[in-house]
Amino acid sequence: MKQESKPAFSYPVKVGHISANPVTVHMSANDVELRALAELWRVEGVSSLAADLQIARWKKDGVKIKGEVRAHIVQSCVVTLEPVESDIREPVDAILVPEGSRLARQADGGEMIVDPDGPDLPDTFTGDTIDAGVVVSEHVALAIDPYPRKPGAAFGERIESSAADDERPNPFAVLKDWKKD
Repeated sequence: MKQESKPAFSYPVKVGHISANPVTVHMSANDVELRALAELWRVEGVSSLAADLQIARWKKDGVKIKGEVRAHIVQSCVVTLEPVESDIREPVDAILVPEGSRLARQADGGEMIVDPDGPDLPDTFTGDTIDAGVVVSEHVALAIDPYPRKPGAAFGERIESSAADDERPNPFAVLKDWKKD
């Protein structure tokens, strides 16, 4: 979770203020943030983004964020280029640990077994602050349909080549009549 520039949607949380008891947080994006998110996600528009999260301490020095994010976006149909509206509702389940934590270390040079249905590896953070807004925007970005299609939209007839079109001409065909003279 390294951010070099200002994120499009930000909700900083001081790690030192997080206790073992989960704290409920509701966040929503304002108009400036919605426009920045639309540009970041390369969609026509984002009309709403809201999240209800539980933020708590995880193990000794980590943070667990759990909850749900909701967004309403407008994209271009891949067939007609007309606007397509989408409602996104995704669960958020993220663990963040400080950079250099033994919980964030991955296998060095060895074989790593990853369960695609299992929990993700913890993300890392630097300093004493995490950005829950970035976690929320990443979860929405992963849920965006990369090929949105308006209901009923279909591609037209395709022109495909036949086997005769794919045959290459014989380069020696021009020489077949050369020896007859």
